[in-house]
Amino acid sequence: MALDLMLTLTILFLTVVLFIWGKYRADFVALLSMTALLLSGILSPEEALSGFSNTLVIMIAGLFVVGAGIFRTGLAEMAGRKVVRIGKGKPRVLLILFMGLVAFLSAFMSNTGTVAVLMPVIMNVSLQMNISPSRFLMPVAYASSLGGVLTLIGTPPNLIVSNTLTEYGYERLGFFAFTPVGVVALSVGIIIIATFWNKLIPSKETFVSEAGRGQAPSELLKTYGLSASVFTLKILNDSRMKNCALKDLRLPNRYGITVLLLERSKSASGLKNRYEPETASAKTVIQSGDLLHVEGNEKAVRAFAQDYQLMICEMTAEDLEERLVDKNTGVAEMLLTPDSDFIGRTVQELDFRETYRLNVAAIHRKDRYLTKNCGHIKLKFGDALLVQGEWTELDRLNKFVRDFVVVGNTSEEAAVAQANGKAVHALVILTSMLLLMTFEITAPVTAVLIAALLMLFSGCLRNIDEAYSRINWESVILIGAMLPMATALEKTGGVEVFSAWLIDGLGVYGPLALLAAFYVSSMIFSQVISNTATAVLFAPIAIVTAMETGISPYPLVIAVSVATSMAFATPIASPPNAMVMTAGGYSFADFIKAGVPLQLVIFIIMLIVIPYFFPF
Repeated sequence: MALDLMLTLTILFLTVVLFIWGKYRADFVALLSMTALLLSGILSPEEALSGFSNTLVIMIAGLFVVGAGIFRTGLAEMAGRKVVRIGKGKPRVLLILFMGLVAFLSAFMSNTGTVAVLMPVIMNVSLQMNISPSRFLMPVAYASSLGGVLTLIGTPPNLIVSNTLTEYGYERLGFFAFTPVGVVALSVGIIIIATFWNKLIPSKETFVSEAGRGQAPSELLKTYGLSASVFTLKILNDSRMKNCALKDLRLPNRYGITVLLLERSKSASGLKNRYEPETASAKTVIQSGDLLHVEGNEKAVRAFAQDYQLMICEMTAEDLEERLVDKNTGVAEMLLTPDSDFIGRTVQELDFRETYRLNVAAIHRKDRYLTKNCGHIKLKFGDALLVQGEWTELDRLNKFVRDFVVVGNTSEEAAVAQANGKAVHALVILTSMLLLMTFEITAPVTAVLIAALLMLFSGCLRNIDEAYSRINWESVILIGAMLPMATALEKTGGVEVFSAWLIDGLGVYGPLALLAAFYVSSMIFSQVISNTATAVLFAPIAIVTAMETGISPYPLVIAVSVATSMAFATPIASPPNAMVMTAGGYSFADFIKAGVPLQLVIFIIMLIVIPYFFPF
């Protein structure tokens, strides 16, 4: 047994060293650790692989899917823009609102995803207010970590300590068990940062990309100014176009007009007209009541409307945007490559519409956006083309890499567009999941799986492939591969050794000293290795220590979980920290300057708060 213990501690030591070194991904290191325990004979194959059959791992994977549905439908971004409207013009108020919103969202979904979704909103509004985005980004990253402490599903360590408690025969933690402690920690964090904002958070110069590069579809429409050259025409009963095929009209040649979108009336008896978009191909036959959204010179469009007895309909830029970018159709930007066959030829010569089943709506050349007669303009190297059509066709453009490069991720944009209008569905699903978990109507993992499946069936996510792609497999593998380490430590007596060492050294000073020791140790470890790995290692030691000293294990495991979420002192302490480091232009020292004082103050407060809500 002594030899097995030495082997386990050696593997643990090497695992921690590799985590700190950071050359290899955390999930790969965890898999190496699990394999070493298996090959050394310390664990059987069943024990080594037991982590992947743990309900905790399935639950965390399901939560990623639920969170993806929330983000896809725009629910989080809508909340962010609402905050901007309330706090715009009042920087400190906006800071508090942003931190509160990010913390709230992080309590129910991925803190990394929350920060990623709201970062563009934060950067845009800060630049409009002539304030460096760095003043907001670091506080928001900190708030996402603090928000994880608010609920059971806020962060993996919360789930890990709850799961570990049940393994030792204790009652699992409720959905809002962490909330009182989390609210205090979050409040302290917001107060400190808002009060000492100018001293703690630096103002850095940040790089803002060139307009039009990698923008969302709706932003591309604004950047190219397409609404000024797009007109909506209605086919009347006496129109000469009725029952004609588009190819026979030769609109690009005769009028320099491109049909971007056709909407066909789907009215039913006694109901108001309802229009649905349809793909307008060369063979499309025009019917009475159709709406044509065409791009071209205003004079040419009016001449066309007069020649064919068409009615020009008034449409706002917002209405046009909703029609050109929806769950079926969208826009994308493509750049010509140096050896492209497109160079020196016009869009008409390329027969672009028939070849790619898409429309070239505008051309960006140097500092000009060309929206008139695009089909007759000879293309040059450096031109960017704004193309419009069905998402499936836009996605196919990525295959033609020789002639052009598509800017941005069309698959991602298509998924977002398809989920548009599903925010209410996502909110209902999330609320239902929380109610099932809060009132323990079903097991937590069952509630999560039901919610994940409903996100798919309701259309909040496009398909099962997208659901799988939104799961952070690194986190899932890390947890599944690290759980056997806790089993090995328990099996070889390592947990008892660490527990005895803590009791011998600090037990004489009382339970508060033990709580402080677990808090500080977990906090330090989580700055350099994954908070998930930290919780897996320290949770069983905390429970055994409590059992040996005759105190409740709850305050000690709560301390472990809360401390692992206090990831403020380094940019590698959490994914949100790493994410904002580049965008905010921060240095390593900036995180130390702001993070260490914040962690020390919260530590002192937690020594009072945790025993109050979870007595020894």
